[in-house]
Amino acid sequence: MPATPAWPPDSLPRLFVDARLEADDEIVIDAAQANYLVRVLRLKAGAQVKLFDDRTGEWLAELAHIGKRDAVLRIEGQLREREAVPDLWLCFAPIKKGRIDWIVEKACELGVARLVPVRTRRTIVDKIKPDRLRAHMIEAAEQCERTALPELTELTTLDALLAEWPSDRTLFYAAERGGDAFPTALANHGGPAAILIGPEGGFSEDEDAAIQAMTNAVPISLGPRILRADTAAIAAISVWMAERGDWGD
Repeated sequence: MPATPAWPPDSLPRLFVDARLEADDEIVIDAAQANYLVRVLRLKAGAQVKLFDDRTGEWLAELAHIGKRDAVLRIEGQLREREAVPDLWLCFAPIKKGRIDWIVEKACELGVARLVPVRTRRTIVDKIKPDRLRAHMIEAAEQCERTALPELTELTTLDALLAEWPSDRTLFYAAERGGDAFPTALANHGGPAAILIGPEGGFSEDEDAAIQAMTNAVPISLGPRILRADTAAIAAISVWMAERGDWGD
């Protein structure tokens, strides 16, 4: 039977572990995580932490052993199943370091299911660092008590994205040349969805025409003000979550 927490479970530190968790298992965490628990938080053997694995949910664990470069956590019991994730993708043109990190972090906090970096004609940044972006997602999920992480795909081109687009998923794209207010568009289009945000310079005329030629593409407006790419992404996610996501649950 799990031990009684030394302090309320809601105040326990949380860590992501990239391994399937089960009751009574022992997990060896790496030096960085061990350092955080032992030297930053100053936890001692016997202290309790929360773990989540993006597979089975959240678990209560005990710091069973502290080594020189790692630590062992013993799984005591499950606290929560993995959360249900709204079926929303964010497709976005990479922008400069710092701002792309912010997009990924906030998209994770807001509950996006998949992140798709897309290179367009005016995209300035043509490479991404998946490990760094994933680290930002993990940190956001740890702090915001999420039990799921967004899927991060490889960088693709806009042409490839459109050519392979699933026929059952609506593509809402932030259009500079018209489009209904996003809440109005959402009233007419339910089901699986994605939001497409262009680069700082916007889509070219040819790209805009190619997107509009898709049968399941819906141009949207995000209001009367010009928004930066990172602001537009988070604004659009927020509107979708309020109208079609799980904010009302």
